[in-house]
Amino acid sequence: MCAISERYGSLETCNLHSNITIIPKKSVTENHTLVTSLTLNTCSSLNVIQDRCYEIHNTDLEIVEDTCKDIKSKQSSLVTIFSIWNTILGSSLLTIPWGIQMAGFFPGILLILIMSGLCLYTAYCLLLVYNYYGEQKNIEVIQLCQIYLNKWAEYVAKIFSITVLLGATIAYWVLMSNFLYNSVNFIYDSVVKVSQFPIIDNTSFTSEVLCPKKITYNSTNFIMHDYTYSTLGPLWDLYKTVPIFLGLLIFPFLNFNSPTFFAKFNSLGTISIIYLIVFILIKSYSWGINMNEIEWKTSWTLKFSFPALSGMLALSFFIHNIIITIMQNNYDQSKNGRDLSIAYLLVTLTYITVGIVFYVCFPLNKSCIEDNLLNNFQKWSGLTVGARIVLLFQLLTVYPLLAYMLRIQLLTSICKIFNTGCVIIINIILVSVCIFFAVFVPYIGTIIRYTGALSGFIYIFTLPSLLYLVILKEQKKLTIFSLFLHISILIFGFLNLLAQFFITEY
Repeated sequence: MCAISERYGSLETCNLHSNITIIPKKSVTENHTLVTSLTLNTCSSLNVIQDRCYEIHNTDLEIVEDTCKDIKSKQSSLVTIFSIWNTILGSSLLTIPWGIQMAGFFPGILLILIMSGLCLYTAYCLLLVYNYYGEQKNIEVIQLCQIYLNKWAEYVAKIFSITVLLGATIAYWVLMSNFLYNSVNFIYDSVVKVSQFPIIDNTSFTSEVLCPKKITYNSTNFIMHDYTYSTLGPLWDLYKTVPIFLGLLIFPFLNFNSPTFFAKFNSLGTISIIYLIVFILIKSYSWGINMNEIEWKTSWTLKFSFPALSGMLALSFFIHNIIITIMQNNYDQSKNGRDLSIAYLLVTLTYITVGIVFYVCFPLNKSCIEDNLLNNFQKWSGLTVGARIVLLFQLLTVYPLLAYMLRIQLLTSICKIFNTGCVIIINIILVSVCIFFAVFVPYIGTIIRYTGALSGFIYIFTLPSLLYLVILKEQKKLTIFSLFLHISILIFGFLNLLAQFFITEY
């Protein structure tokens, strides 16, 4: 039950390397052993495991572990809170200032607070449904949909869980291509002693801040030509060749039987997030506040492109498909609501701090802010080079894990028989899709907002609301206000998705 066939990628067997003494309390008449991972799973019957230590739960057996007593099945509230914080935060940090620019300064801050509150509430609704069911292990949103809604709801939950993973892999591929391109260029220029200060329209420009867009907004900005290759020539092109080279580099790792090697680098995610936050704060402090009187007056205006931020935030606050798994390991289950709220508060404060500081201090016109804020810096900037290299290495280790999760969900949902050929075909299709987007739609903001709005409509706004309404009905606590509130949440999610098709970004 814990082992997956090595032919399509196993996570190794459940070997604790310790003696386990089993003392029967009474005769065993039924087999109801549940083997549960101590780490996150992928919302399918096959758990994605980073540890090889398990608890065995059986109502008829008492398990005594001799040499694994130091391994705890529960974690403190502090660990739970920062697990949620670390899981939610990611590449969205790079796009938050751009999202605020798309919505307007103060409306953007308000929208972050609203989306945070909605996502927190619907995640809490899922925990309430889970508590009502009985807090059993190995239960996730997909299973709850099957139990309380119907089989079609289960299929929808599976499809959009896969959609989230697919959107994340595409976004990561675009970022990896960008980081790889700039890192290689920096190393090459350093080795061959090429001048790292570009000449822009015959004007000396030694500032580290760029406005990559081709539009001149005022006298402080220069026209930047959108070159996609540098001194290495057209064979090293950001949009035409680098995504393909990245595919050749990373494809062999996607076929590993076990992703546990890459799971060992998970702690790097926290390091990269902290580095990125410190990087933004240092750069912003060096610039100082750069908001003139006109910009302060217009900062209260809600722009028509504000759904770009709301769609992006749906993915930025997304944790709903694994929130039950995370909270199952919380030591005090009565504190789940409190710990979840604190975690969302920390995430919200992180997003607002990064967004406000970078936006207010950005020295050029605010319209120059890119959906990947690192694109606003020259390749020779020391801290920027460090950020790109750290993030590149982190994404190179995280991507195989995401691809593995996606592959497992596809295999369990589609294939009846698993074999190596099936795995290779899925990996080829996945890499081809990622390369396609990196070549033709290399806009991280666009990818995140569409993925967030689409998956958020189902997983954040619809399924939690419907599940909670069913529970209220069974408890005979359903009121007109509750019905109106949760239907309004559902409608909000649909309008957020619909609005994405009416936004012009570039």
